[in-house]
Amino acid sequence: MPEGAERASAAAATPARASDPPAARPATATAGPIPAAADPGVAAADLLAPGSPSLKRLLAAWLLVPLLLLVPVAAALQYAVTLRAALSSLDHSLGDTALALGQLLRAEADGSFVFDLSPQTEQSLRTDRFDAIFYAVLDPAGRLLAGERALAALAPPRRLGSADTTPWRFFDSDLQGTGVRVALYRQRCGPRECEVRVAETTRKRELAERDALLGSALSMTLLALVVVALMFVAIERGLRPLQRVREELAQRSLDRLQPLAARDAPAEVQPLVEAINQMLERLRGASDAQRAFIADAAHQLRTPLTSLRTEAELALLEPHPASLTPTLTRLAQSSARAARLAAQLLALARADAPASDPPARLDLREVAHAAAAEWVPRALEAGADLGFDLAPAAVQGHALLLQELLANLLHNALQYAGAGARVTLRTTVHEGHARIEVEDNGPGIAPADHERVFRRFDRGSQPRGSGSGLGLAIVRDIAHTHGAQVQLGTGAAGRGLRVTVEFPAVAA
Repeated sequence: MPEGAERASAAAATPARASDPPAARPATATAGPIPAAADPGVAAADLLAPGSPSLKRLLAAWLLVPLLLLVPVAAALQYAVTLRAALSSLDHSLGDTALALGQLLRAEADGSFVFDLSPQTEQSLRTDRFDAIFYAVLDPAGRLLAGERALAALAPPRRLGSADTTPWRFFDSDLQGTGVRVALYRQRCGPRECEVRVAETTRKRELAERDALLGSALSMTLLALVVVALMFVAIERGLRPLQRVREELAQRSLDRLQPLAARDAPAEVQPLVEAINQMLERLRGASDAQRAFIADAAHQLRTPLTSLRTEAELALLEPHPASLTPTLTRLAQSSARAARLAAQLLALARADAPASDPPARLDLREVAHAAAAEWVPRALEAGADLGFDLAPAAVQGHALLLQELLANLLHNALQYAGAGARVTLRTTVHEGHARIEVEDNGPGIAPADHERVFRRFDRGSQPRGSGSGLGLAIVRDIAHTHGAQVQLGTGAAGRGLRVTVEFPAVAA
């Protein structure tokens, strides 16, 4: 056939339709053997369902619950240790003041006691940014030598269980309605002991308590947040091998059942990967056996079915009683359908089986030219107007499978569009992607059935003719083998059906 637009008609050869009729918005059928139930998106949604167990949630719960229990305990311990150190430092400072005052006591020769404190030293003693300072110095008889009488009158708490032999005492008390911390120091005055008391209000201690509480709470909260963040990062990174296994499994299909890579998997995940690989191996064996059975059965049936069809057609041509004509006609039609079904099963087995030879660079126009010799006579026999609008369109593929794809598209168009229909085969390039289009002006397919008719042996909700429901399934499988997509849309003027197969772009 010459290059360009050509048309073969049952009546006579007419000029080809060069214009490309507008089509309705297409409905895309995903090309691939993975059923809807195995869709990775559906599987992910099921895993994230509220009732589904989650390994992340389980690990997070086992780590978060102890953390939530330990953080308050750790904060309380830190608060207690920090506050104890701060209060001990304040007591040491208070005790140093009492010790310094004790050094100012001296015993006279007449047995009296003198406390020598200058006004400047006393002023320095009482100077403090936060608290009021009080002191009292008592002789061995308990008489006040210097300082506040109210402080001297305070009775220190008694110690339980042991004699009071230590020279130091620290205790809390109340002085003139104000809480104070008191340091009591017994200073040697000759053979006896004098007593020095220094007290201060508790403002610094309250500030120390507040700072210890805030510091402990903030530090433990920050630590908990960092630990939680690192925990989730660790969980995410730890479960990443499982994510990689899921991604690899999502890429598997009946024609791609290669084993998963177990070399980089952690030791804990390797048994799972090995079990999955064993399952894939069994599935690959079962799939190969099924394909081989279908191919062998179809091949064994094709020859006798063809012979039966030929014999039935010859019987119709031979003289025979008129009463046998309906029976012989039905026999010829049934044998033709059975032979077509066997041929389609063979084509389906070839489409599902991995190709033994690598894909080659092909021109869809040449593939269509090769199909014209077979399908123009069939179009003339069916009373249909078959036209060709062909342009160069390069693809990477297998010529035999592409011829089978075209054969199924043209067979469907001629069979279901009816006598007098106009059928056009186009090869085009759209945005760098090669396309095959077969368009007719027949009754078309209801939009609600556009997805359904790609299922094997499913002819939609309004079946017509005597097909088996395998034609578009074969087209989809062959398209999937070539990485192509199949689209169904409405033909010209909103009537009929347009089937578009779009292939991946090929480098020039």
